[in-house]
Amino acid sequence: MDTPNEILALYDEHERRQASFPRFRREAGNHTVRLVDEGGRKGVVIFCALNPDNADAAIAGELDYFSRLGLGFEWKLFSHDTPSDLKDRLARHGFSIGEDEAVMALDLCSLPKELAASSAMDIRRVKDAAGFEDFTALNRLLWPQDEGLENWLAEIKKSVLEEPSRVGVYIAYADGKPVCSARIDLPPASPFASLWGGATLPEYRNRGIYTAVLAIRARKAIARGYRFLTIDASPMSRPIVAKLGFRLLSISNPCEWRPQRKKT
Repeated sequence: MDTPNEILALYDEHERRQASFPRFRREAGNHTVRLVDEGGRKGVVIFCALNPDNADAAIAGELDYFSRLGLGFEWKLFSHDTPSDLKDRLARHGFSIGEDEAVMALDLCSLPKELAASSAMDIRRVKDAAGFEDFTALNRLLWPQDEGLENWLAEIKKSVLEEPSRVGVYIAYADGKPVCSARIDLPPASPFASLWGGATLPEYRNRGIYTAVLAIRARKAIARGYRFLTIDASPMSRPIVAKLGFRLLSISNPCEWRPQRKKT
């Protein structure tokens, strides 16, 4: 079994330095790798290799690049990134620092019994526009105050319909209605599949539904030949996945920057 540091090195190479996403163009510079939405909506700095001497100049360069495009962007910061004060430097440059997320990985060669066993729960993969209606309705209940929800739903729907070999959306049903949804990303040329968006209606939590939906995605990743399964775990999900064998690799923070609107 690989050590967490060995897995982290693979993660940095495949999921950051060589990262690719549908409908994003990848741009690699001397010190950073950015992904830019081809639809002109957003961007992300997914990887950096900086030191105390060049960090501020690199940050300024990314700000200049996205300012000229008129785009907001996320700098996805990891706790093992250098220099050690990179978070403070980003804050001084005007970034809003998001909450901690635990980047955790499971070696699929050592799948725990809780994930290996099939479940009797009604869990379905979304395969068409009709199936996506339940995903939409459920997420509107889960995130009623999210102003960007409708745009996000449109992006996920496009991915489900156009990239079915890469993006998988699953819904768990109970009492005849959708109660939990989650996604899996299956990128090409990477040993890592990743889990996204697992959420359950409050009244259906603590019933094993979250774990059952995680299990079906883990088995999907194994069937597709992936070695590792990763998750950016929230404080709520971190203890659940830790009990299932996921190991901590790093702590990430979404650092957001938005261009100032011009006065009219």
